[in-house]
Amino acid sequence: MKEIFKIGDRISVDHVVSDNDVAAFKGVTVHNVCSTYALAREMEWSSRQFVLKMKEEDEEGIGTHLTIDHKGPAFVGELIKIEAEIIEWNDNELICAIIAKVKNRIVATGKTGQKVLKKTAIKEIFSKFGHNE
Repeated sequence: MKEIFKIGDRISVDHVVSDNDVAAFKGVTVHNVCSTYALAREMEWSSRQFVLKMKEEDEEGIGTHLTIDHKGPAFVGELIKIEAEIIEWNDNELICAIIAKVKNRIVATGKTGQKVLKKTAIKEIFSKFGHNE
């Protein structure tokens, strides 16, 4: 793992809310706003940007946790800016605070964790459960 980042470093990604992001279950739309689970996916993607830049060819990131506090709506067509900030390192685990905003309005806050492991270690973990990646 390349040690190129430090606590306090930030990366932002943008996401335009689409019809595929709305709160819907089993084909029934609940609200025409960005769902909590779509926000969670984009929040994890924002912190993964660090992993993509620091992992070696024989390494990969794997999520360890995700928390999200959904604070307000993001409507279809709106641009959400999602910022990940490194707040902690635990050996090979990267912990990020995440904030998602539409303009100056906070849509969600949360935290992600991702470990950087050798690809062979990940395969070994999965094989213990009878799966080969």
